Amino acid sequence: MAQNLTSRGRAVCSVLVVLVLLFLTTNLVPVTEAIWLTIPTSGTKCVSEEIQNHVVVLADYYVVVDEAPQQYRTPTISVKVTSPYGNNLHHVENVTHGQFAFTTTESGSYLACFWLDGEHQEGVGATLNLDWRSGIAARDWDSVAKQQKVKGVELELIKLEGAVQAIHDNLNYLKDREAEMRQVSESTNSKVAWLSIMSLGVCIVVSALQLWHLKTYFRKKKLI
Repeated sequence: MAQNLTSRGRAVCSVLVVLVLLFLTTNLVPVTEAIWLTIPTSGTKCVSEEIQNHVVVLADYYVVVDEAPQQYRTPTISVKVTSPYGNNLHHVENVTHGQFAFTTTESGSYLACFWLDGEHQEGVGATLNLDWRSGIAARDWDSVAKQQKVKGVELELIKLEGAVQAIHDNLNYLKDREAEMRQVSESTNSKVAWLSIMSLGVCIVVSALQLWHLKTYFRKKKLI
């Protein structure tokens, strides 16, 4: 009886651990989702994502074509992807579909911008489908399964291990960002405090000079 209870307790604990991992994975690890963008006839539509260093990013994009026949050809777009420091990672023009892939070398916000090329139907924009994947979501698990010769439960455990590592990296990244923000905040508070002290000192000096000037003026006029 005691052994049965122990086995059930272990099973419940295992289920709870898996649920916690799934919850953390859902909230801290990027999930692959297709983004639909409406690109205006004039102007640029951009998307960005905050990504840490040494993370693989993959993305596929294509212009969505309506099923109804049109007398105009499919609009073409231009694409430009830049790093947080403005480095050009991907730039193409006059395309209807494409993809880009890179490994981040800087931590920060990565920006992907899309706009219509010059030749398009006036007054009609375009719809773009963007599949942006980063980190663990960008890994080719089929290749991993073939290389390590695993499948089923073993492959799922490898995915959970990767998710745990991604969570750990994200937490470290957030910790470093919090430390940087705290340092900037403390430095700003210190500068503001010194500025306040200097302003108060200037006010006191100016007041003393004004008082001295008034006393001198009244004595010259023999009013005091």
